Amino acid sequence: MFADLACATSPGSPGRPNEDLMIAGPSWAVVLDGATAAAGVDSGCAHDVPWLVAWLGGALAARLSTGAAAPLAAILEAAIADTAAAHGGGCDLGNPDSPSATVAMARIAGGRLEYLVLGDSPVLLATAGGGVRVVADDRLERLPGGRPYSLELVRRLRNAPGGFWVAAARPEAAAEAVTGAADLREVHAAGLCTDGITRLVDWYGWTWDDLAAALEERGPRAVIEAVRARESAQGPVRGKTHDDATAVWGRLTVP
Repeated sequence: MFADLACATSPGSPGRPNEDLMIAGPSWAVVLDGATAAAGVDSGCAHDVPWLVAWLGGALAARLSTGAAAPLAAILEAAIADTAAAHGGGCDLGNPDSPSATVAMARIAGGRLEYLVLGDSPVLLATAGGGVRVVADDRLERLPGGRPYSLELVRRLRNAPGGFWVAAARPEAAAEAVTGAADLREVHAAGLCTDGITRLVDWYGWTWDDLAAALEERGPRAVIEAVRARESAQGPVRGKTHDDATAVWGRLTVP
C-alpha cells in the first residue's frame, strides 16, 4: 500500500479540456497524457482525445482495482483492446492519427513496486539511499532528423517498428512499454508525471533530483505552479506556452 498519495493536475488552457488523467487506488496509480491532435489532421475517429483518455483510464482502473496479478503490460494490452472495441464500427482504427495517449503506471505487489512507461510520461523512483532513478521512454526524442519533426514523420513512425509507441487502438503497443520492478526496501517514494511537468527538467534547468525533492517537500500542486511560473517568464522551447500538467507522488510502506 501507499503510505500516502498526493495528486494534482492543471489544464494548459482554460478554454480547452484537460487531456491528462490521473487515477489511483490504495496500491496503484496511473497517469495518462492524451496527444493533442494537430490542426487539420483527420484522425478517422468520431471521438476526441478526452474520450480516449477517459475510456482507457476507466479500463485500467477496473483491472487494477480488482487486485489482478497479471503483469502491467498485460493489463494495458487488455485496456487498449477494450477501448478499441468501445469505438464501434464508425471509426477507422487503422488510421495512424487515431487518438492516443502516453501511459505511466505503478503498482505495489509482493514486496515490489512494479512500473510501466509507454511514451514520454516518466516514473520517478526515490531511492532509499538518496537520489532518483528515472524510468523513461525516450523513443519520441530519438526519431530521425531531430526536432522539429514533421507531421508526416510522426504519423509514419507512431506505433511502428523503429519509431515510438503510445496507447491508441493497437493492443500490441503495450508489449513495447518500458517495464520493471524495484524492491520496496530500495525505494521510499515514487512519482508519475506528464511531460507538462518534465518541462522543468527538459527546458528550465531543473535536475531530476530537484523535481523529486519538490514533489516530496512541496507537493504536486506547488510543482505545477513552478512550471506555470517558468512558462510565463521564459516561454516555451517549442509548441504551446502552457501544456496540461499532471503529477502524482506516493510515499511507500516498507514491508
